[in-house]
Amino acid sequence: MTENAVDHDVVIVGAGVCGLYALHLMLKQGLRVAVLERADGLGGTWYANRYPGCRFDSESYTYGYSFSEELLREWSWSELFAARPETLDYLNHVADRFELTKHIQFGSTVVAAAYDESRSAWTVRLDDGRSLSTRFLMTAIGHLSAPVMPRIPGLDSFQGRSFHTYHWPSEGVELTGQRVAVVGTGSTGVQIIAEIADKVDQLVVFQRNPNWCAPLHNRPIGSEEMERIKASYDEIFERCAQTPGGFLHGPDRRKVFELSEEERLAFWEELYAAPGFGIWLGNFRDTFMDEAANAELSAFIAGKIRQRVSDPAVADKLIPRDHGFGAKRVPLETRYYEAYNRPNVRLVDIKQTPIERVTPAGIRTGEAEYAFDLIVYATGFDGVTGPFDRIDITGVGGVKLADKWADGPRTLLGTQINGFPNLFTLVGPQSGSVATNFPRGIEEACEWVSGLVAFVRERGYQRVEATASAEQQWVDHVKEMAAKVLLSRTRSWFTGYNPNLDRSTENRYVMYTGGAVRYRQRLQEQAANGYPGFTMA
Repeated sequence: MTENAVDHDVVIVGAGVCGLYALHLMLKQGLRVAVLERADGLGGTWYANRYPGCRFDSESYTYGYSFSEELLREWSWSELFAARPETLDYLNHVADRFELTKHIQFGSTVVAAAYDESRSAWTVRLDDGRSLSTRFLMTAIGHLSAPVMPRIPGLDSFQGRSFHTYHWPSEGVELTGQRVAVVGTGSTGVQIIAEIADKVDQLVVFQRNPNWCAPLHNRPIGSEEMERIKASYDEIFERCAQTPGGFLHGPDRRKVFELSEEERLAFWEELYAAPGFGIWLGNFRDTFMDEAANAELSAFIAGKIRQRVSDPAVADKLIPRDHGFGAKRVPLETRYYEAYNRPNVRLVDIKQTPIERVTPAGIRTGEAEYAFDLIVYATGFDGVTGPFDRIDITGVGGVKLADKWADGPRTLLGTQINGFPNLFTLVGPQSGSVATNFPRGIEEACEWVSGLVAFVRERGYQRVEATASAEQQWVDHVKEMAAKVLLSRTRSWFTGYNPNLDRSTENRYVMYTGGAVRYRQRLQEQAANGYPGFTMA
C-alpha cells in the first residue's frame, strides 16, 4: 500500500491557536494537510467568543507564537492584556504571513472519525455528508469549545433575546437602556459583568457559586516599551519555559509560615497590585498545596473583596466558601467588584433563592420575578473532554472513545490513546496545555508530535500507537501529581465538572498538574529513547 491510498497525510480538526501551528509544522514536512474548521473563520476560541470584555489574562507578548523571529519583530501588541479583536487580528495575520488559510476548509463540522485497520488510516465524516481519509488525524478542538446551557425549566419560553456567551451574535447586541440578566459568575461571566455594568439600564447577576477573582491591571503598551519587549523575547520565552504554568509568573520558593504575618501581607499587597497572574502563580509555593497556608491567603483576598464592595452583605455573597483562593482557575478582572456598588446592579444568590423557571418575561426565583430584555447564560463548558464527546470516534475493534473514557480519560502524555492508532490529541486531556499559558503548551506539544510523525515516516511506518502499559503509567503519574495540589480537589472544569452535567468527577483526571518543566522532560525522554511508549508498524 502506498501513501496515495489515502486523501491526505494529515487531517487537523480545528483552526485555532493550536490547529494553525500544527498546520504550519505539517506543511514544513511537505505533507498533504487539510484543516477542518466548523466555524466560518479561523481563530478557535478567539473567533467564537465575541462577548463584551473578552480578552487575555496572559501577558500579550507571552501569548503570541515564538517560532518565528520575523513574526516577533513585525507584530506589536497595543495592550498588556489584548482584547479579543486584536488577538483575532493577530491570528489572521499569522495565517496570511505563512499562507495557511488555503489549507483550511471552513464550515466543516466533523461528526465522526473511524480507524480503518486494513489501510492504517482514518476516515473522517462531516455533517454535510462528505468524508476524507487520512493517515494521521490530529485534534485541535480546544479545551472550552463545548458550551453547556443550564437546566432550568422554561428556557425556550423567554420572548426576549437569550443565548450562551459562546454564541454571542456576530452583529453585536444593543445594551444601552436594556434590562439584562447574566446567569453565571465564572471567568466569562466576570468579564461580561464588569464590562456592561455601566452600559445597561438594569443588570441582575444570578450567581450559583462565587469565584475568587483578582485585578488584571491592564494598560497600554507604548511603542518604546514594545521595542524593548521585542529585544527581550529570548529572555521572556526562556522565563516562561522555566515556570510550571508557562507564564512569566513562577512560584516563590518560600513557605507562608516561614515569614511573619507582616512580611507575608506586604508580599501579598505587592502581588495584588501587580498585573497578571502573579497573585495566583507567583505566590508562596505551599499556598496551593497546604490547606492552612491557603486559608491565610484566602483570608487576605476576602479582605480585599470587602474593601471593594460597599455593601457588607453583598461582599459576603461574593466570597467563596467551598474552595480556597487559587483552587480553581482565577478570573482576572477590571472593576468587577465595583460593579456591585452601582445602583443598577443586583446580585441574586441562587443557592439561597434558586431559579424556579425562565418565564416569557424573564426569570422567576423563589422570592421574586424579574423582567428582562436580554438573558445571557455564562454557564460554562463541558471542559477538555466535552469536545471529544461530540465526535463519534471509533478505534481498533470498533471501540468508541466515549466508552473508553466513560470513567475518565486515559492517554499517554495527553497526545495519544491506546487502541486509537495515528490519532494525536494535540489539545487533549492530561496534556501539558490544559494547565499552562496555552500557546506555550501547544507549541511544545505540536513540535513533539511533528517530530514523532517525522520519525514514523522516515522509517517507513504507517501506524503508531501508544502502548497499554505506557498509557497506564502516564495515568498513574497524572493521578500522583493531582494528589499533591488543592486544584485537583475542587470541582471545576479543571476536574471535568460543570453543575449542569450529570457526571461524577471522580477519577476524571483531565489535567496534568506536574508542571510544564516536568511534562517537557517526559516528552524529551520519549523522543531521546526512540519513543519506547509507542508501537510502530
